[in-house]
Amino acid sequence: MAIIAVAGGTGQLGQLIVEALKTTTSHTVYILSRSSNDEVSNRLKVPVFPVDYTNVGSLAKVLNENRIDIVISTVQATEDAGNSQLNLIEAAVQSQSTKRFIPSDFGVPFHDFQLSAYAPLQWKLKAHQRLKTSGLEYTLVSNGFLMDFYASPKVKSVAKGLTLFVDMANNAAAIPGTGDVPVAFTYSLDVSKYVAALVGEQGWSERSIIIGDKMTYKELVALAEAVKGTKFDIKYDSLDKLKTLQVTELPSHIPAYPVMPKQKLQAAVAGVGTRAAAGDANLPDEDTLNKRFPQIKPLTMREFLQKAWKS
Repeated sequence: MAIIAVAGGTGQLGQLIVEALKTTTSHTVYILSRSSNDEVSNRLKVPVFPVDYTNVGSLAKVLNENRIDIVISTVQATEDAGNSQLNLIEAAVQSQSTKRFIPSDFGVPFHDFQLSAYAPLQWKLKAHQRLKTSGLEYTLVSNGFLMDFYASPKVKSVAKGLTLFVDMANNAAAIPGTGDVPVAFTYSLDVSKYVAALVGEQGWSERSIIIGDKMTYKELVALAEAVKGTKFDIKYDSLDKLKTLQVTELPSHIPAYPVMPKQKLQAAVAGVGTRAAAGDANLPDEDTLNKRFPQIKPLTMREFLQKAWKS
């Protein structure tokens, strides 16, 4: 059995992965966090180690003293957190015990030309480039877009009320591009189950693909209308508009502005929309974790929406 450290394990996706590891495997699990968190530690029954992500030497010491075999990072792709992850990779390289690393890449594969349009991708690229030369075994987990963006308060979600192109609560949609390009979607709870299964596998692929379901945004809106029994107000944002880092404002965007100002939110959504319209989220299904772990039955989008919105 492995000894695993989940960096960012007090965050929402991190907690789901810790829970999946605890309930479906016999691995020893620890959480790395900037500060102690008794509530999470007591609830999950997992020790939380406060660490200084700016100090590579102290990070390596924590990994060595606890004989960490595998590091799973769920830190966010921001400048501060991105640097923290790079330091954590360096610490894993210095550690005598750590041999494997799963970076915080959960989402959609990207191409170099997209980096200027969507800044968080730069930190994912830097982590990937360093892992290539690190000597660590690693895998990038690609799960498409999270179904969580289309959840209601009735469904456990890591999206914190944000929406992506389809505003379920307000029966509206702003579809990127033509809406005819297939997109992979996976529920965060299912992502955590596949990651828990993956850590016990020998010989990781460079990229590990998870597909909960796949459909176009036009099909998603039609499904949403059918589940809710109402017509949506549908707009389309052309690629030309998306490239200006602007999108149609949805009603659910407005409450988010105090946390993420409108210009920043629009730029982020436009960057994601450009990738969706370009087909980056149309993940290949030839070699997926779905096929490797058929015992895991991920929610389809229909099942997810019915669970969230069916009265």
